[in-house]
Amino acid sequence: MADTDTDALADVGYGIFEHLLNKGLQDRGKHLFTLVEGGIGFFQEFDEIFAGFGGEYPQLAEALSRRFPERTAIYDMICAGEGVIPSKTTQMYWIVQDKPGSPPEAIEDENAGKWLIFQEPDQVDVTWKKVRDATVSGELGISAKVSTAKPNPDSRDLRKVIYVYTKDWADEADVMRVRENLRKLGIVDRIGYKRNIETFAGEYAKKGKRVTYYSA
Repeated sequence: MADTDTDALADVGYGIFEHLLNKGLQDRGKHLFTLVEGGIGFFQEFDEIFAGFGGEYPQLAEALSRRFPERTAIYDMICAGEGVIPSKTTQMYWIVQDKPGSPPEAIEDENAGKWLIFQEPDQVDVTWKKVRDATVSGELGISAKVSTAKPNPDSRDLRKVIYVYTKDWADEADVMRVRENLRKLGIVDRIGYKRNIETFAGEYAKKGKRVTYYSA
């Protein structure tokens, strides 16, 4: 297998494993970010979930193991902030935090939309933590995600971006409720809201094309 193929499989494998790790910990009544930020060990759970990942996705697990021959290296990397802290995440382009009870696929619904918060790299960690915690507590929308330190060829500048999703762009009261709660978190500068409809149609990618639906 070519090195490029192995690298691509390892990238996919790590993303799937991180998703399974978050889900597996939540099924046990825990959050990965709480454990990492609290310095709480969770190697037993990590090892069990990795074994399940290897059984379900053997080819991806093999590719990931070639990148990290020692499984503990992955655990140590996560404990240092990989997949939790944007500035310390280099294996994935995005960190995602769904609202408890909200299905991950909800952010792909064409009725959904998102507030976009652009941040300088040295500010994104603090802002993400506020948004993430407020998403988990149900104060914001159905999900949030943040770009990471992994270089993204689709990025137009060095800033990072946080998406804060709502279920229905047409529910203006809910959209603006989320915007008001973002202000309470300290995000007071004007930000834009984009609908998935335009994103799916490729309008978002057209340079110079204004597709902001709300601005507040």
